[in-house]
Amino acid sequence: MATQPQKRLERYVDNSVNPSKETSAARTRPVVQQLKDRPKASVLIIGGGINGVGTFRDLSLQGVDVALVERGDYCQGASGASSHMIHGGIRYLENGEFRLVHESVVERNALLRLAPHYVKPLQTTIPITTTFSGITAAPLRFLTHKQGKHTERGAVLIKAGLLMYDFFSRGGRVAPKHNFVGKKKSLQELPKLRPDVKYTATYFDASVHNPERLTLDVLRDGLEANPQSRASNYVSAVGTTEGGTVLRDEVTGEEFVFDADVVINATGAWVDETNDSFGKRTSFMGGTKGSHIVLDHPELLEACSGREMFFEHTDGRIVLIYPMGDRVLVGTTDIDADINEASVCTDEEIEYFFELIAHVFPTVDVRRDHIVYTFSGVRPLPKHDDTQPGFVSRDYRVEKRTDNRGGRNVTSLSLVGGKWTTFRALSETLATEAMTALGMPRKTTTAELQIGGGKDFPRTEAEERLWVNRTASDVADRDRVRVLLTRYGTRAVDVLDFLSQGGDQLLASTSELSTRELTYMVENEQITQLADILIRRTSLAFRGLVTEAMLTELADLLAPQLGWDDAEKRRQVEFAHNLLVTMHGMKIPALAS
Repeated sequence: MATQPQKRLERYVDNSVNPSKETSAARTRPVVQQLKDRPKASVLIIGGGINGVGTFRDLSLQGVDVALVERGDYCQGASGASSHMIHGGIRYLENGEFRLVHESVVERNALLRLAPHYVKPLQTTIPITTTFSGITAAPLRFLTHKQGKHTERGAVLIKAGLLMYDFFSRGGRVAPKHNFVGKKKSLQELPKLRPDVKYTATYFDASVHNPERLTLDVLRDGLEANPQSRASNYVSAVGTTEGGTVLRDEVTGEEFVFDADVVINATGAWVDETNDSFGKRTSFMGGTKGSHIVLDHPELLEACSGREMFFEHTDGRIVLIYPMGDRVLVGTTDIDADINEASVCTDEEIEYFFELIAHVFPTVDVRRDHIVYTFSGVRPLPKHDDTQPGFVSRDYRVEKRTDNRGGRNVTSLSLVGGKWTTFRALSETLATEAMTALGMPRKTTTAELQIGGGKDFPRTEAEERLWVNRTASDVADRDRVRVLLTRYGTRAVDVLDFLSQGGDQLLASTSELSTRELTYMVENEQITQLADILIRRTSLAFRGLVTEAMLTELADLLAPQLGWDDAEKRRQVEFAHNLLVTMHGMKIPALAS
């Protein structure tokens, strides 16, 4: 029999909160009350990952009355478990997905301009140990989408791919073309590389260091664009009636009916399960599991020299190692997944990651005690039968259905596929489909629209220093302003204004949060659980900085604002601790007695 903590974690994996009605406050959250007060919209979006949230923003900008619900926290599923990359997808060329590659590089270039506070250029290097290998195997992979007998991709094949990638990247170019160097220079630039390297090829893509906060920024843009728009986390869609979609508040367990002319199913790998709960069985999805580990390892960080190492492991899987601040991210696996099972990084996957690190940096010793965080998610890929996971298309499509409900037609749109890089273009496509069903014309595009705190964001280190120095005050010194700029982009100005309106002090357990900033998050970012702060509103969990003292201090500060009694405070601390240890491999130091 599962223990109580395990049951709670299973509910977390199921994107719910396991309400404890005996101890938790029975009050309705304001965002849920907005849905209840006006239980109808033109469009209802189910799913608060980046694609659902991006579509919400697009529709809000068109003046559409749109509502969004997410059964867990925003960006809790696959959107938060990605490789944190914004990339053109050079490896998709081998799959023949030329449309996707073109769209991806266009969107990558755009996000570097539109969301510079979170999306950063990423120098990427491919270590190569052969010259001609793989030339005959590549066409077979292209035609069959199967790996066959593994043959390493050599310099000639990689050069051809990068030439094609440069061609696709030529429009709106924001980075230099690729370059090849030989063994001597490769080892000069990256001295810890394996000694049998013959060449390295280097090009530029991009990374998103705060995908969860970027998702929140996009959501806030949507909410501010249209006063009719409403969105709530921890609300699930559990069925339909003649009157509309049955929604359930996952905090209180209360159910209510919400009506809409168009219902968008953007629940990722759970699209089929969501449709099934509506009485419409589908078989669109075939998601694969991807896991990652985060390491506190100064030697490996130095070995990467600020670059992503993007390469082919011995099994033919394309994998990566790259620095994120003072940590190193390593990933990813690509395994057929059972969405009914908890998605966690296994011991076997960790050993696989250690092998791939040794494959590139053989003298760098990596041990389990270097791991500060692990995460895993299920990609929202289409059903792929016997196609190997690595060859399954990362492109997207929209499945449309029209049902008669209560004597009128309701359009249902199911999103199949999608990836982080293309969320803006995908959202525009999905929003257009919804507006077509409503008979509404598109008023504007998001192609050149700055995202939230990306507006007027400093573009160079010198500009950033100037911004920090100019913004620092008695309310927040330069170090504090720098933290807020990283977390909120230029929306940090709004946060600083909020901090100035009341008493504020840094937490005892971390200098990266203050008492009044927590209040700002509660009032503006729909905090429901203690874990929301640690995993998705800050990077404290990702960087392995959570302590038992921090959990207790946060719970004490959040309790009066969220209506928690002592029993609920204890439950929140216990749940967050078990979640971080069991699902994310953290080793949280015990509170000193």
